[in-house]
Amino acid sequence: MGAAASDLVADAQRGFPLKPGLDDVPESCISSIFLYLDPPEICKLASLSRVFRGASLADFVWETKLPSNYRYLVKKVLGQSPESLSKKEIYAKLCRSNRFDGGTKEVWLDKSSGKLCLSVSAKALKITGIDDRRYWNHIPTEESRFETVAFLQQIWWFEVVGELEFEFPPGAYSVFFRLQLGKASKRFGRRVCNLDQVHGWNIKPVRFQLSTSNGQQASSECYLYEPGNWVHYHVGDFVIENSNSPTKIKFSTMQIDCTHTKGGLCLDCVLIYPSEFRQRLK
Repeated sequence: MGAAASDLVADAQRGFPLKPGLDDVPESCISSIFLYLDPPEICKLASLSRVFRGASLADFVWETKLPSNYRYLVKKVLGQSPESLSKKEIYAKLCRSNRFDGGTKEVWLDKSSGKLCLSVSAKALKITGIDDRRYWNHIPTEESRFETVAFLQQIWWFEVVGELEFEFPPGAYSVFFRLQLGKASKRFGRRVCNLDQVHGWNIKPVRFQLSTSNGQQASSECYLYEPGNWVHYHVGDFVIENSNSPTKIKFSTMQIDCTHTKGGLCLDCVLIYPSEFRQRLK
């Protein structure tokens, strides 16, 4: 017993560790474990040791976290070659808000799941009467990710149409219009919403429609509600089964009963989210 203890002391004096540490675990083993973890968990564990950090950089780990169409996204959205970046760099860049098509559209990956989200600004939509300042104005605001929204003062024929051609990863997606009754501003540092011009939305419901190039269709109707608050109005859902080719999507909202005018509406954007994220927008 005494001899064994003496051997351990001698080993320690010669610089040999008394027991294995984190840095003694093979990097390949750690990387294999990372395959089963979410990106935020991987990033936390990477700070434990040098070996864990090295394992967290493995391309084969991050390729499993990226959407299947990541090469298309890197070229279209980042304007770079997929071969010029590591897979972790690609994931990090795609998780940021990336604008394209002249800054009128934005795409990003959810950091935890790698699911794709997309937003289309009001300036990318076809709005009836948008060029006539008697009806519509673009106003700056901090409440939009695009820093501006379209504000409807008054109109008889309310119609907004948008189109998008994009290569989505396989999955189910939901489309929403982000609208607000009233015009918000800041007064003495507090948010206030002017509802003076809000009228006509309680007479007839607003219709929302969605169609895709592969034949999917959806429609819904509802009265606009919650004056002074942004509301995500659900247009419909669509499913992508093959991510090897772009899908063309058309979405619209309208209230074209010309027996009355309507006004006081802010139009921010159209959001396309994975259907499993619907609860986040309520």
